Amino acid sequence: MYRTMLLARRLDERQWVMNRMGKAPFVISCQGHEAAQVGCAWALERGKDFTLPYYRDLGVVLTMGMTPREVMLDFFGRAEGPSSGGRQMPGHYSHPKLRIVSQSSTVAVQAVHAAGIGYAARLRGEDTVVYTSFGEGSAQQGDVHEAMNWAGIYKLPVIFVCQNNKYAISVSASKQMAIENVADRAAGYGFPGVTVDGRDPIAVYAVMKRAVERARAGEGATFIEAKVYRLTPHSSDDDDRSYRSREEVEAERKRDPLLLFADRLKREGILDDARLAELEEAVKKEVDDATAYAEKAADPRPEDLYARLYASEPAIG
Repeated sequence: MYRTMLLARRLDERQWVMNRMGKAPFVISCQGHEAAQVGCAWALERGKDFTLPYYRDLGVVLTMGMTPREVMLDFFGRAEGPSSGGRQMPGHYSHPKLRIVSQSSTVAVQAVHAAGIGYAARLRGEDTVVYTSFGEGSAQQGDVHEAMNWAGIYKLPVIFVCQNNKYAISVSASKQMAIENVADRAAGYGFPGVTVDGRDPIAVYAVMKRAVERARAGEGATFIEAKVYRLTPHSSDDDDRSYRSREEVEAERKRDPLLLFADRLKREGILDDARLAELEEAVKKEVDDATAYAEKAADPRPEDLYARLYASEPAIG
C-alpha cells in the first residue's frame, strides 16, 4: 500500500513539473488523498469489480492495475492512452479491460452511472461490486442524491466514497452544507454511512472491506466519507492563496498521509530508512520511464478525429 501511495505522489508531482514546463495543459492533483484512495481500492477485486473514479483518483486507478506509462500517456493526450486515445482531459480515467469507467467533466454524474451498473449486476445475479467517488462539493449535486436514492431502494452493490477535502475548489465545506459529516445523509437513503480518517489507509481499508462484504452479500450500498486534505490548489489553474492561508496549508503538510504512514511502518518494524530509500529509487525509475515513454509517444491522428465517439452498429443476420 505504501509503495502505491508513493507512486501516486511521485507521478502527480512529475505531472506538475511537466505542466509548469509547458508540456501538458492541466493537472488535477491527488496529493493528500492517497491513503483514502489506496485504502479503498485495496478492498476491491481487480478485473471483476467496477470503479467509476473522479478526477483525483490516481491512487485508485494505480491500485486497480493502470500502469505509470498508461497514466502518463493519458496525461500527455497520446493516441496510445487507454482512457480515450488522447480525447479526454487529464485525470479522466478509463480502462475497459480493468473495468474503470470514464467520468464526465461535469462532476458527479459518475455516481448515476455507478448506480446503473450496480442495477445491471443485480439483475444478472452477479456479485460484482461498484465503487464510485466524488468530493464533498459534488456531494451537494442532485446526481449523487438520485444515485444514492436508487441504490437504497434496490439495495444495489454500490459503494459511494466521498473524499472530503474541505473545499469545493474555493468554497469551504461550512458554506456547502449545514451538517459536519456528509455521511450522515446515508441514513436518509436507507443504508449505512461511515466517516473515517482518510489519512489512515488501514482504517479506510477496514471500512471499505466491510462495505464490499455487504455489497457481495446482497445487503446493499454503503456511503463512506474519508476526511482528507488537498495539499495542492484545486488544479494547476487555481491559486489557492485567495481562499486559504499558508499557515493552514503548512500545518496540514505536517499531517501528510504519506509521511504518517511511513512513520507508522517504521514504528511497527515493517520498513526502515534503507528500505524506504530503495522504494523511493524504484518509484523514481518507474516515473522516469513512464514520462520518457509518453513524451515520445505519437499524438492522435487527425483522420481519427471521430473514432471512439459512437458504438458500432451490430451486424444483422
